[in-house]
Amino acid sequence: MTRPEAIVFDIGNVLIAWQPERFYDGAIGPEARARMFAEVDLHGMNEAVDRGAPFRETIYATAARYPAWEAEIRLWHDNWIEMAAPVIPHSVRLLGALKAKGVPVFALTNFGDDTFAFAATHYPFLSDFDRAFVSGRLKLTKPDPAIYAVVEAETGLPPAALLFTDDRAENIGVAQGRGWATHHFDGPAGFAARLVAEGILTGDEAA
Repeated sequence: MTRPEAIVFDIGNVLIAWQPERFYDGAIGPEARARMFAEVDLHGMNEAVDRGAPFRETIYATAARYPAWEAEIRLWHDNWIEMAAPVIPHSVRLLGALKAKGVPVFALTNFGDDTFAFAATHYPFLSDFDRAFVSGRLKLTKPDPAIYAVVEAETGLPPAALLFTDDRAENIGVAQGRGWATHHFDGPAGFAARLVAEGILTGDEAA
């Protein structure tokens, strides 16, 4: 059985919390948030950015189509860094421990090109990956098998050598189908335990 040689991180809800509903609950209240999300396909808007659509133009164009919610929708752009927060500290420590040990680390993330570059100015650890496979740059998103094929081709590693963690079951499922080792992320403690079990980090390194 091939032991994982490289770790592939999702970012949203693995290294950085991504809960737009929570942001809007604080910004406009839960009732107004529920109405807005029911009336406007905000996640579809964000998925367009993840596929490579320009960030500001996409958000503002959506806002213009919904005058009743225009100011609120624009917050998705104007206050985006508050939405992509907070950092998940234990996960960031695991990334640092892997880097310190010389283990190759990659990101495989549904993220806009503009937003990833912006996030990296606030979260320096996003520049620590040996390679970041960003959907907005590749014009491919998880769980499309094609984006996983790009990772395999660009890293030159066999699928079984890649240990991938992601919080979404559908993304994990495609990776498993391609022969990747996987960990369905439900918190950093569980992933830390997996890295220890695989012999990649010691208990102290994973703390």
